[in-house]
Amino acid sequence: PTFASSSVFVPSSSNSIMKGSSKVNAETTIDPAFRGISKSQSGFYVWRVESLQLVPVGRDQQGVFYDGDSYIVFAASEYGQHVGPGTKPKEIHGKMEMHIHFWLGQNTSQDESAVAAFKSVELDDFLGGSPVQHREVRGNESPRFRSYFKHNGIRIMLGGVESGLKTVNNNVEPRLFRVKGRRCPLLTQMPGVAWEYFNPGDAFIIDTKDVVFVWSGRYANSMEKLQAAKMATQFKEERNALSIVFVDDGKENELTIPEQTLLGYYLELSPLAKRVMAERSEDDTKVENGTRSSLKLYRCSDADGIYKVVEVKTGNLEQSDLIPADSYIIDNGPYHIWVWVGRNASSKERVEAMRNAHGFLKKKNYPSSTRVTRVVDGGEPVEFKVLFTSWRDDERIKNSHTPSIKNGNGNHTKHVPLKIDASVLHSDLKLAAQEQLLDDGTGTLRIWKVGATSLVEVPSKRKNVLYSGESYAIKYSYTHSGRESSILYYWKGEDKVETDRNNLGKLTMNQEPALNEVHVQVRTVQGKEPPHFLASFRGKLIVLLGQQEDVFPAVFLLQVRGNHIHNTYAIQQPLHRSSLNSIFVFVLKTDESSYVWCGKGSTGDEREMAKSVAKSICEGELVVLYEGLEKPDFWKHITNEGVYANVRSRKSTSKIASIRLFHCSNASG
Repeated sequence: PTFASSSVFVPSSSNSIMKGSSKVNAETTIDPAFRGISKSQSGFYVWRVESLQLVPVGRDQQGVFYDGDSYIVFAASEYGQHVGPGTKPKEIHGKMEMHIHFWLGQNTSQDESAVAAFKSVELDDFLGGSPVQHREVRGNESPRFRSYFKHNGIRIMLGGVESGLKTVNNNVEPRLFRVKGRRCPLLTQMPGVAWEYFNPGDAFIIDTKDVVFVWSGRYANSMEKLQAAKMATQFKEERNALSIVFVDDGKENELTIPEQTLLGYYLELSPLAKRVMAERSEDDTKVENGTRSSLKLYRCSDADGIYKVVEVKTGNLEQSDLIPADSYIIDNGPYHIWVWVGRNASSKERVEAMRNAHGFLKKKNYPSSTRVTRVVDGGEPVEFKVLFTSWRDDERIKNSHTPSIKNGNGNHTKHVPLKIDASVLHSDLKLAAQEQLLDDGTGTLRIWKVGATSLVEVPSKRKNVLYSGESYAIKYSYTHSGRESSILYYWKGEDKVETDRNNLGKLTMNQEPALNEVHVQVRTVQGKEPPHFLASFRGKLIVLLGQQEDVFPAVFLLQVRGNHIHNTYAIQQPLHRSSLNSIFVFVLKTDESSYVWCGKGSTGDEREMAKSVAKSICEGELVVLYEGLEKPDFWKHITNEGVYANVRSRKSTSKIASIRLFHCSNASG
């Protein structure tokens, strides 16, 4: 590739390991190794390039990679589900995600790496072009790649398959392995057993014929030590070794005489000999996360007949920056290069996406270990979405266990089940997480109003009424498998002014020990309540304006939104005609009677929920009125101020934001 300017470069098709590739005819040229893959089933497959052919890797060897070879790993699962060695094929009826990784050893040949890259494109084309493609390099594997092997870890061995391209040393000799990393420690074979390959920041395994030594550096983290012990046990079983000996950095001479003698056969144990050891290892965080640079966005297009890559933005990225008619490169420096292919991009852009990313990497002089990933519009993995300040999916994940509910205008509202058994939610964690439901809402509630210096419990007869000018602590208790459990909600009204954001937590700990024992805590604000919060009120939550009073207003108007207990709440509105709206249901509470006013665009389910709200606060007669057929008594409480919306427009629906998990740490101070 050659740069046309400082912000544009035009790739050439001559410099590429993908040279000569074109769209594969899956019907006639698909590699026999791929023919057993189902396009609608989960599965996990690993192939190694041997003599420039793909050879399946057995399940017991999946996770072992030779530094002199190239591999292809294919993972298919239901969206968000884990796969790995031992995953059994299972038909998937909902949204599916597929990932193709080609892994390159540090000493693999150019021919083998080219085969792995080309065969990845061939498999991608066979599967319709929807999988996410990843280029993985030894020692810089992506978190997703490492997660496949989280049970037994990844083992990187020296050497490779014997071929005409290199020689292999298969002699059985004592081996030294380094264990490094925080969440998924990586096991890497070192060139030899010598102090120069040790450092005090990691754990090491010396695998000998009779004894397996585990040496822990003084700065090694707990996960490294745990993984080292786990792998040492595995080595012991593989070699039929007699025992495992644990050694701490600097305490080699505290071993028993036989153990010192055996370890000293492989390593000189004098302090002078250890001076060649590195003082510190590279920081584990940098090893796992790389050095994140400022994000840059490049647009790739061949609209004028010449394929160009133009820099369009630097800094925070928005989802709207991606246009479906083009493809894009997101440059995250030497940490990661992403390629996004729009759904309306040309076939050339689709086929050459990975090839041009490699050209981009070389032109930027990034190290060969830089990860490269290609994603397609509509199939973005979560690790791509988090590069953007916000990301909203156009559709919900399909094939939920329960159907979404439609309103009278055919719009989808909250995606909640019609009936849910609490036991089903506890046994099906995915359904519970997807619907944001802890149980069916039949537990018990206790509510405290948060004052300046104290918590005041709300009487049970008014426990479904909150005020917009207050904050509340709400304890929900339920029983699961015979055990009492609780969740504590902190709710803040939209008119509440907080002078001390920590006051609520302080009061909870100091004045209500029962609340302090609740381990699950949720903060929410008015209008953003999760489904389970609303379900705990059984669809009868009422929010009145202002600060809490001892008695309800003599006359007030409520707008009721929702058609099920998991999405229904009522909020007070001014007593004006303009407050009404034809697509909602309203409750008018007076001293004499109460009215349920049903707009023309409301549905039967919404009217039933409004009646349930009205009955929770009204003891007298309940009158149901329909728009255009109101009684005079109704209008005497509503002023003529303004004109209400009486057009049967669609209820607005919002896109679903992807759920994100954040790791918080003070390790850096």
